[in-house]
Amino acid sequence: MNGSAKRIPVAVIGCGHLGTFHARLYTAHPDASLVAVVDVLEDRARALAQETGARAASDISEIEEPVRAVSIATPTSTHMDVALACLDRGCHLLVEKPITATEEEARRMIAAAQARGLVVAVGHTERFNPSFREAAAAIRRPRFIEAHRLAPFVPRSLDVDVVLDLMIHDLDLVLAMVPGPPVQVDASGVGVLTPREDIANARLLFPDGTVANLTASRISREKMRKIRIFGDGQYVSIDLLARRFQRAWLVDGSPDPLERIRWEAREAADANPLADEIDDFLKSVSGAGPPRVPAAEGLAVLRLALEVRRRVRDSLISTGSAPGEGPCAS
Repeated sequence: MNGSAKRIPVAVIGCGHLGTFHARLYTAHPDASLVAVVDVLEDRARALAQETGARAASDISEIEEPVRAVSIATPTSTHMDVALACLDRGCHLLVEKPITATEEEARRMIAAAQARGLVVAVGHTERFNPSFREAAAAIRRPRFIEAHRLAPFVPRSLDVDVVLDLMIHDLDLVLAMVPGPPVQVDASGVGVLTPREDIANARLLFPDGTVANLTASRISREKMRKIRIFGDGQYVSIDLLARRFQRAWLVDGSPDPLERIRWEAREAADANPLADEIDDFLKSVSGAGPPRVPAAEGLAVLRLALEVRRRVRDSLISTGSAPGEGPCAS
């Protein structure tokens, strides 16, 4: 698309941390026109509107201008209601992860979108991380996957536990690489600073024998987002934060495996994953094809995340320390 007359009119609902980034990127995108920013906290909406030149509103119903696409960056518990209101207006959606709080809510959203022929993309931004995309392509058939996603504690996204807050990113990456769903899910975790789980570990076994072992914590001193992928005769270690990876593989020759090992360390191509995600969404809205992370895949990873969380809570009940019973419970 070229020219302002062909730009897609866009709104952002939720003017917090993520919504602010969405709004700024739409403002800079040549194919988008940011019409409005919406937040129930009117001061927050006005501040972002002043920065971006968009109109501020406290509800989507207040927007009189035509809006064709919407980013939803509100708390997870509100995703379905906000999405249904936008779909009723004929808007395509980019919904931040997780798609909704429950499977039933996700199914309702998907059905409403399909009935209207509208796009719903889900904001699993790590799919657009260049280090993941370049490194994962090198291993055609993963056999073992190990991921660590650690973050310092921040008073944000506390309406969900660490599985839906952090681990869901790596669950999505695993499902992008391995045919799912898993045939066995084992998980454990504990709440430390909140009534919900703050650290969790999950082990997934897939039908083809692939195993994934994932750890997520939101009470660490330093950030870590690393994933290691082992395949037949090859191995990749990805640093999603630093956007670099190392790869090892075997070449033909000596019967001694040590003499056949080759190593490669690479910096991934420079990119902004959220900007690429928004670009992918706008292209989908324009009819270029489905988004990279469609609603059906958002539902699949939500289903798996909820199963992991259920297993975590089962383990807590068996040890007599279920969520809400610790010193941080309210």
